[in-house]
Amino acid sequence: MNINLKIIDSIARLKKEKDAIILAHNYQIGEVQDIADYVGDSLGLSIKASEVQNKVIVFCGVRFMAETAKILNPAKTVLIPDESAGCPMANMITAKDVIELKKAHPDAITVCYVNSTAEVKANVDICCTSANAVQVVNSLPKDREIIFIPDKYLGSYVRSQTKRDLILWHGYCPTHVLINAKAIIQMKKDHLNAEVIVHPECTPEVIEIADKVLSTGGMLKYVHESQNTEFIIGTEIGIIYRLQKQNPKKIFYPAQKNTICPNMKLINLEKIMWSLEDNIYEINLSDNIIKNARASLERMKEFA
Repeated sequence: MNINLKIIDSIARLKKEKDAIILAHNYQIGEVQDIADYVGDSLGLSIKASEVQNKVIVFCGVRFMAETAKILNPAKTVLIPDESAGCPMANMITAKDVIELKKAHPDAITVCYVNSTAEVKANVDICCTSANAVQVVNSLPKDREIIFIPDKYLGSYVRSQTKRDLILWHGYCPTHVLINAKAIIQMKKDHLNAEVIVHPECTPEVIEIADKVLSTGGMLKYVHESQNTEFIIGTEIGIIYRLQKQNPKKIFYPAQKNTICPNMKLINLEKIMWSLEDNIYEINLSDNIIKNARASLERMKEFA
């Protein structure tokens, strides 16, 4: 028997024995997406995690996502198959930074992108994802200042869409900043019929030349419903696996082939199997952090 098939059989057996569910982000490698019970973007995964009835959640993504699952469903055991799967953007701001920002702007409402640590989420008013950030900011009182953390490029996009004067942090996604406007313009010349779809974590120069700016979940929906057959995709290249799988007759070009998040590629079938076998690596958070962070995440879910 093929070694992968043996591992897949073992995972299926262990899932049944331990009453486990596997959740995976759209940027995960193909074999992980294929074995997952649910694949989605940050918003979809947050909602799914809050609804899980299984005893164990195996989260295939990066740490802040697994933390979010634990915060929204604290009675469940949440495992991340590789404990080193972090997020550089999430590490660009600390809870101490947030506290200092709030001291400097005491009347401001603090909006936090879900790509952040549990400790940061516990110190803000409301979280958002790339799918609902514009909605969240539009819902806030017009007479209040807004601190938007940690992604300055998502914040810049939200500012352009809402016309709100946001106080931005200096965080960013190292993978999305690799996407280059000049390279996309050249690709567009080579593929005249292709639509350019980019993620709002991209730089303003890239967003300016895009046909659509969408979260990964938004990309999947738009491409599926579109009559067009060619697309230039400006985000982490893992999404192209799922786009191609769902739309086999359509053609997808990565805006740049090096838009790879190394942390998102750390998990594989073996690590999922080992995680289920040995209950590793479990996400543990203090009751106080769970309580405070959950309030900001529950407010975010209202904009699903």
